[in-house]
Amino acid sequence: MAENRLDIRYVAHLARLALTPDEETKLSAQLGNILGYIEKLKQPDVAGVEPTAHAVPLINVTRPDAVGVSLSQEEALRNAPASASGLFIVPKIVE
Repeated sequence: MAENRLDIRYVAHLARLALTPDEETKLSAQLGNILGYIEKLKQPDVAGVEPTAHAVPLINVTRPDAVGVSLSQEEALRNAPASASGLFIVPKIVE
């Protein structure tokens, strides 16, 4: 228990927290419970289990890349406020 209290004081110092002795005692017990749960996670035999990044397989939902009908250059520039040499003219935004 003393080790947990020292760890709590160290972490509280790093986090710039001022803990009262009661808070240290309470957090020490909570830290002990958390460490107990972590020990339980180490108990199951996982020797034959393949490591995975996701619990379920991911499926890409993007559409296939296909050529489609597009606007001609003249149609694209028809409603442009300003154009020159087949290009849009935009206001300068970087000095």
